[in-house]
Amino acid sequence: MEKKFQGLKNIKLRQKLNLKSLKRLEVSHIRSEVLAGITVALALIPESLAFAAIAKVEPMVALYTSFCIAIITSLFGGRPAMISAATGSMSLLMTSLVEKYGVEYLFAATILTGMIQFLMGVCKLGRFFTFIPQSVVAGFVNALGILIFLAQINQLLGESWQAYVMVAISLAIVYILPRFLKSIPSPLVAIVCMTIVAIATNLPIRRVGDIGNITNTLPSFHLPHIDFSVQTLLILLPYAFTLSIVGLLESLLTANLLDELTETKSSKNQEVKGQGIANIITGFFGGMAGCGMVGQSIINIRSGGKGRLSTFISGAFLLILIFIFKDIVKQIPMATLIGIMIMVAFETFDFNSLKHLHKMPATDAIIMPITVALTLWTHDLAQGVVIGVILSTLMFAWKAAQIKVIKSFDACGSKKIYTISGQIFFGSIANFVELFNYAEDPKKVVIDLHHAHVWDHAAATAIAKVIQRYQKLDKYVVIVGLNQESQLFMRKIGVF
Repeated sequence: MEKKFQGLKNIKLRQKLNLKSLKRLEVSHIRSEVLAGITVALALIPESLAFAAIAKVEPMVALYTSFCIAIITSLFGGRPAMISAATGSMSLLMTSLVEKYGVEYLFAATILTGMIQFLMGVCKLGRFFTFIPQSVVAGFVNALGILIFLAQINQLLGESWQAYVMVAISLAIVYILPRFLKSIPSPLVAIVCMTIVAIATNLPIRRVGDIGNITNTLPSFHLPHIDFSVQTLLILLPYAFTLSIVGLLESLLTANLLDELTETKSSKNQEVKGQGIANIITGFFGGMAGCGMVGQSIINIRSGGKGRLSTFISGAFLLILIFIFKDIVKQIPMATLIGIMIMVAFETFDFNSLKHLHKMPATDAIIMPITVALTLWTHDLAQGVVIGVILSTLMFAWKAAQIKVIKSFDACGSKKIYTISGQIFFGSIANFVELFNYAEDPKKVVIDLHHAHVWDHAAATAIAKVIQRYQKLDKYVVIVGLNQESQLFMRKIGVF
């Protein structure tokens, strides 16, 4: 009896200890998420101000965008820990719209962009973005890393020597501190410490406040002041469609990258719908269209953010910074943020892809550097990826169109056998029809398709054409080895 009582006490003790450990883990997890979100919020401000300048809109438009999209995608997105906000690639597409028609048309285009994206998500079109080849993804990631790095170098040009020293110290904090302290994100420590130093010493360096004016006004519901007509729709639709495609392309590639970094899965169709909902609401609150951000998402992951809470905090704290701590935020040195973004550039670039370049198939080894080069040349991630995908598709079609044939005779020499290997489709039919020696072949010909597959109507027509050519020469053709799927297809279109 005493042993049973002691056993029960031990079980209860273990349960209490497990409960305490679980609570400690939960508190630690929440703290990591909150600190990661705060770090991202601080990094979002200068980026947003820069993108506002690109799009030629007021700074607060980009800040409202980053706040709204970060909050909404944290609730409706399909990739936890991914940061979505105003981005450079989207800003570039808006410039001509704002110049020609004004900012109200931009708000309307943002709403329409969100609607298109949401419909794409409802139709489950997100899965088509998974067809982007790995070599193109690697090219996208490497080009992005280079672009981020070059952007930081451009910002440093012309700065005082103190700024260069601050960048070096910030990088040292970011890389060395995690060896001794992991509970607080090292980028956040760098920002706080360097801001205190900059304020205390009044260093001659650029601050966040030097980039654009920050006001402490809250975003409010706003219907775009435009003429609601078919003509207006025709103006907005090309911009909205381009923005929706570019936004989803960048968001889903970012989601794929985070899937690999965290070894977790995300819902691509849910992310498409989430991006759509975010842009619709953002347009009604005076913001511009945004999408997923690789750099800020990596800062979030690097700072300990793993779930939706960090994304929510990044948006919520951004609003707090704007509304309450505006004067302090203006004093954050740009050199520190440049240092953090240089870290992001190195974290983004896939150095392993260069190590394994010589081991890749020739097509992949060609496509990756071409994607990088095109992206750097155009300064447009979407253009580089689209051209990379087109080239990959053409190269794949070229490889798939290669048909091999082995020619042989039976023991008596009265029957010629063509053993075909490869894919028979519209891209390979010209080659397929020319494989046969019609006039020289014996009276009986066997076409062996055990190692081939008939894919489309053009392929079936090509086989029928071969048979007809032999029949005109009074020769008999036997087709063997068609798999069940190919046989059904041939019967369906009336070849057999």
